[in-house]
Amino acid sequence: MAVTLADVAARARVSAATVSRVLSGNYPVAESTRTRVLRAVDELEYVVNGPASALAAATSDLVGVLVNDIADPFFGIIAGAVQAEMVTPAGESGRGGEKLAVICNTGGSPERELNYLTLLQRQRAAAVVLTGGAVEHPDHAAAVATKASRLAASGTRVVLCGRPPIEDATTLAFDNRGGARRLTEHLLTLGHRRIGYVAGPAERTTTRHRLEGHRAALAAAGVDQDAERLTVHGLYDRASGYDATLELLRRDRSLTAIVAANDTIALGVCAALRDKGLRIPEDVSVAGFDDLPFSADAVPALTTMRLPLHEAGARAGRLALGREPQPPGGVAMVRAELMARASTAPPRG
Repeated sequence: MAVTLADVAARARVSAATVSRVLSGNYPVAESTRTRVLRAVDELEYVVNGPASALAAATSDLVGVLVNDIADPFFGIIAGAVQAEMVTPAGESGRGGEKLAVICNTGGSPERELNYLTLLQRQRAAAVVLTGGAVEHPDHAAAVATKASRLAASGTRVVLCGRPPIEDATTLAFDNRGGARRLTEHLLTLGHRRIGYVAGPAERTTTRHRLEGHRAALAAAGVDQDAERLTVHGLYDRASGYDATLELLRRDRSLTAIVAANDTIALGVCAALRDKGLRIPEDVSVAGFDDLPFSADAVPALTTMRLPLHEAGARAGRLALGREPQPPGGVAMVRAELMARASTAPPRG
């Protein structure tokens, strides 16, 4: 039996008129009410605009690209590359038509991420691309997996770019563990043994994987006894890098190197070191991750692990549109490359 508007209203404990307002988006509705209605729509798998059977196999020209923060170059580069694949270049034809890429900025909110997936399912999106690390919470992981399955069942291609694999999705996984390990090995090879680490938010998969790679390198070299004490978590931004560096120096003034979980954090690390009168790399070496555009132009140029973000985003776009064959098993690993620059050098003495 088909789910009706009244069924959704009863589940959400609101009037049918309120449900209609939420779904049309033309009237102001309290955020808590809107969230409750969308949850009911999702739970009941309500299909908007009638005959579900006629719409079940239909998709629109819409492609949703979910990012944490479009102002962050990491996400901006990927999203821009995905979007570029949606448009047929001048003089070309036969690529299956153009699509409208809509960038969905989650702000790192798990709830907003789920809401966007619900909205994209309602819009019969042709494809959905989820970028960046996932939130490590079993309930959220299960909810995302369920939504991915529903999207796939309705004909929507789901592509993950920089996330761990899930069922019913094609995955371009970033080699965060391996890249982080090689980066720390580079510092160890230079002779560093007192290495601090500025990590991202503890609940993100990218944070955990990069930290695991860093610590694996330390353990293999037998210098991991202070790894926990010499790790500080923060956000993936410059301010967190600055504050975390001050905390690391408070914990151990003998540090000769600091590894940042991404390049933006590394900028904050460098600023804090300079404000403390420390030279880079003469007093403290600094390394980042991602090789964002500003990294080579930093002073000194930043040693980092290069992820081919534009290439990965473009490939995600082609996979989302079915213009590139699926990788074996639905998963492809995107490798990171060491970019050894002037911000790292052997420790003095």
